[in-house]
Amino acid sequence: MEKDKSRKLRIGVFGGARGTTMIGVLLHHPDAELVAVCDKYVPLLEDAQKTARECGTEIAVFENFDDFIQYDMDAVVLANYATEHAPFAIRCLRAGMHVLSEVLPCQTMAEAVQLVEAVEETGLVYAYGENYCYMTHTFEMWQRYRRGDVGEIMYGEGEYIHDCSSIWPQITYGERNHWRNFEFANFYNTHSLGPLLTITGLRPKSVVGFEGKPGEDMLALGCYRGPALEIVTLENGAVVKSVHGNMKREPGSIHYELYGKKGMMETGRLEENQPLNVYREGERRCIGAWEKYEPQAEIAAEAAKQYQTHGGSDFYPTHFFIEKILGRPDGAWSIDIYQALDMGICGLLAYRSVLAGNMPMEVPDFRDPAQREKYRNDNACTDPAVAGDQLLPRSSYGEPDIPDSVYDAVRELWEKGENA
Repeated sequence: MEKDKSRKLRIGVFGGARGTTMIGVLLHHPDAELVAVCDKYVPLLEDAQKTARECGTEIAVFENFDDFIQYDMDAVVLANYATEHAPFAIRCLRAGMHVLSEVLPCQTMAEAVQLVEAVEETGLVYAYGENYCYMTHTFEMWQRYRRGDVGEIMYGEGEYIHDCSSIWPQITYGERNHWRNFEFANFYNTHSLGPLLTITGLRPKSVVGFEGKPGEDMLALGCYRGPALEIVTLENGAVVKSVHGNMKREPGSIHYELYGKKGMMETGRLEENQPLNVYREGERRCIGAWEKYEPQAEIAAEAAKQYQTHGGSDFYPTHFFIEKILGRPDGAWSIDIYQALDMGICGLLAYRSVLAGNMPMEVPDFRDPAQREKYRNDNACTDPAVAGDQLLPRSSYGEPDIPDSVYDAVRELWEKGENA
């Protein structure tokens, strides 16, 4: 049954921790309303209810997803564990609900096949919430590239360095099987690679992956993987580098640069007061002009400026998702299922490359149904609950034996509200 577009969209959020941002956007959006939140951790539900009441509304709360999905909703925001987005997205789509998925889109190639087919078969909106594509600087680069300001890309770099070691107790709770403890180095790749793909609109053709040596400090917290690097060749022959991981730098480094045939664009390392730098060559070789400025939001600017977290990006994924459902022009900025998989499966295949001695891996185009067949039963990953007999080691440097006492110590810190 077609939804009534004369009323506000009724949207629920699954995941009350990362979902806090989406909850805030939905409570103030003119075309949507937050109606429900689901999380297994009751204090997060209590916080969501309190926030909603402060905004003059009541919401339903659920500890169980099976109950949550039965509630009257038009759409669901998935802000649950990063390895579990695809199965829950498929359930929501099959239940008639549009989906906005936090990162990552899928954990396996088989999930990628199942997800894209659920989107196509239901005809519902799937949006990917890669917020780093909408940072003030990267969104400006996206718009300028599409205007042709620096010409066709020849080379690009994306960098996301974030040392999470001190907050490990607060984001893993001392759970041995928490996804952050068993995922491989290249998995969490779309913060660094994603903006380069949205800016250019090009799809990846092949990827080579690398894993650096894991640090002993993370092993002491129950995690074993090194920093990651992906070298991706795009469909036009351009090459881009994506680097990410828990390396030592404070504040963390978020950086993007793109070299085109007529010039280049680069962010600072996105610390405070860093301008966007744009170089455009003139009529004579090697003679051009630089622009150095702080971009300002132009699309939904008044609403967007209320949300300054993650470089001003946290408003746009939810907003463009709503615009896409409502069939409005700004919905074109929403990242669809195909681009989401272009980003995500580069990380999955990059780790295959790592394990194969850094051999290049072809990246399939899941817009083409024929290219999906090879991966329909490909469950290879580092999650024992999903991989079955296709289980991969969590690191190319081996699988260490980590005693329960390590996780017990991390859990104790979490219970005390302390950092590592």
